[in-house]
Amino acid sequence: MAILDSDRADQPTAAGAVADHLAQMILSELAPGASLPSEADLAARYDVSRLTIREAVKLLEGRGLLVIARGRKAVVREPDGAAFADFLTSIIRYDPKGLFDLVEVRLSLEVQSATLAAKRATRAGIAAIESELQGMRDTVGAPGDLMTTEQEMGFHTHDVGFHEAVALASGNRVLGYLFEAMAQPLREGFFISRRGHERRGHTLHDTIDAHQRILDCIKTGNGRAAAEAMRLHLKDTERDIRVAVSQLALRPGPRS
Repeated sequence: MAILDSDRADQPTAAGAVADHLAQMILSELAPGASLPSEADLAARYDVSRLTIREAVKLLEGRGLLVIARGRKAVVREPDGAAFADFLTSIIRYDPKGLFDLVEVRLSLEVQSATLAAKRATRAGIAAIESELQGMRDTVGAPGDLMTTEQEMGFHTHDVGFHEAVALASGNRVLGYLFEAMAQPLREGFFISRRGHERRGHTLHDTIDAHQRILDCIKTGNGRAAAEAMRLHLKDTERDIRVAVSQLALRPGPRS
């Protein structure tokens, strides 16, 4: 299969054209961990040299689609959200507006994931959500107990796990992938929102109750109620962040 028209000046290089075709094949036909056909087979398929195939494969490695091990065939790479997670973490740390941007995205994604989870969640999916919620309860202890930094970190880890479990229970692979990639920035955001939560006179037990309401709606299969419970929880989180950010802004800066 020839893939270039030599009479057109706007065509990409041969390696670039092959890479584009291979990318389509990888995304539509090959699962993570699968090997590409041999260089000889690909060269014959695209009517190019093996050197062109090597260049195309290196391009796809650079795009994050392939892993190339020395002396072995190129392998389709597992999806990696590290770059996305790094970007979200950086805007949360250095730009307060990033916190509100993230909540806006969560409102779109998580209301949908709660709706779908109520319709599609399996017993295993429900059990995973319940496990994370129980982890939150076990970490926070009794009302009035002081939390160590380690306990707070554990609480937020289970909180992130709860939202990720809901996304996975939705049965939508893209939602599941996005929440896996968002885990670290979400955890950092939760540390900030908790400060506002306390300023507003609420406790982590209130947070647990909000999560329990979401779970109850999912378990009963009520998608509309699950979506509304998630929306109310996230709007409350937005208010917590607003209070926390305003308090940070009021702090005196370092003296020169």
